[in-house]
Amino acid sequence: MPRSTTLTRTTDLIRQALERRVASGFAAGIVALVGEGETIEIVAAGAQSLGGPTMRPDTLFRIASMTKPVTAAATLMLIEDGKLALDEPVDRLLPELANRRVLRRLDGRLDDTVPANRAITVEDLLTFRLGVGVVFGSPADYPILAATQERQLAGFGPPLPDEDYGPDEWMRRLGELPLMAQPGERWLYTTGSNVLGVLIARASGLSFPDFLRQRIFEPLGMSDTAFFAPPGKQDRLAESYRPTPNGLERYSTSPTAWKSPPNFPAGDAGLVSTAPDFFAFSRFLLRGGLAGGGRRLLSEASIQTMTRDHLSAEQRAGGQPILAPGQGWGYGVGVTNQTTAEGAPPGAYGWMGGLGTSWIADPTTDRTILVLTQTAFTGPEDFAAHAEVWQAVYARNE
Repeated sequence: MPRSTTLTRTTDLIRQALERRVASGFAAGIVALVGEGETIEIVAAGAQSLGGPTMRPDTLFRIASMTKPVTAAATLMLIEDGKLALDEPVDRLLPELANRRVLRRLDGRLDDTVPANRAITVEDLLTFRLGVGVVFGSPADYPILAATQERQLAGFGPPLPDEDYGPDEWMRRLGELPLMAQPGERWLYTTGSNVLGVLIARASGLSFPDFLRQRIFEPLGMSDTAFFAPPGKQDRLAESYRPTPNGLERYSTSPTAWKSPPNFPAGDAGLVSTAPDFFAFSRFLLRGGLAGGGRRLLSEASIQTMTRDHLSAEQRAGGQPILAPGQGWGYGVGVTNQTTAEGAPPGAYGWMGGLGTSWIADPTTDRTILVLTQTAFTGPEDFAAHAEVWQAVYARNE
């Protein structure tokens, strides 16, 4: 990909900011990518692990929730194939979610339920309005949270891809529980993407990883993106950390997490990728569904629908603090409805990964911004390094 001379001043500022953040102990290393059209600048600072090899432009990162837009795009491909429909009840392929019952109260007993007003649709999964998802609270106060923990259900907490069950068993366990809200009523985070991963496999007849590889990764040249880093690439997999008062500690002690094929490939948070690979995905969206060479993977209408806000004001407010003020939700992406403090304008979209990654795609400037660390987000202060990059990009005089 070509490099831009017009971005040099901005990337100098970004490099200085990243080096300061690494020196402060915020992260072992950071990669930032700024692209305008097809031109890019990549800045790498620090190391892939504490005391480890130097951070590289092609270092592999656990992108966590930045998996969601990939899952959404895959779903839209099956809709265009005629194998799914937005308004279709999911019961045909996901019988585990048929004839749902719904909690009368979110903190109520699991048997205190009413019938669902309607079936869950494919669009409910895409917009996270299926009636189940992340709830902030204690399992002691919310029996439904205790039930998800007892079943070790992925998609209700931080990503750890070492579950001992597969997609069908995950669906069976999920189907044992009542919904937390009526379908279409509330925005509840993340779980819908995992349901979509199972739906994609059943609708396509392929495993979820194979569908993504054949329909998205190979056409876009995303050769390093997958649900794990194989042995030949593990020397490029950055170590993942969480911040503590005593410094960074390893996020996962599992010897196989993200280093072998997971039993349950999580559509919400399972992928590893690189800055160049995810830039290719971002360009595909910004180009209205076109891959390199002009090959069309999705219609422009599908991309437009995916990247516009589908929530009501009440649903956006109920989605905080996961949704920022002024932010809505499309299909697998957050959508900016008002100019952010860093300067991203209305219509920009993207998302963040809880293990320390962020992505902005801005159609008004044909711009992509990626900031990739492996320092997990644990509070507002952990976003500062990302925001500093965004501000540097949007402060540049055009």
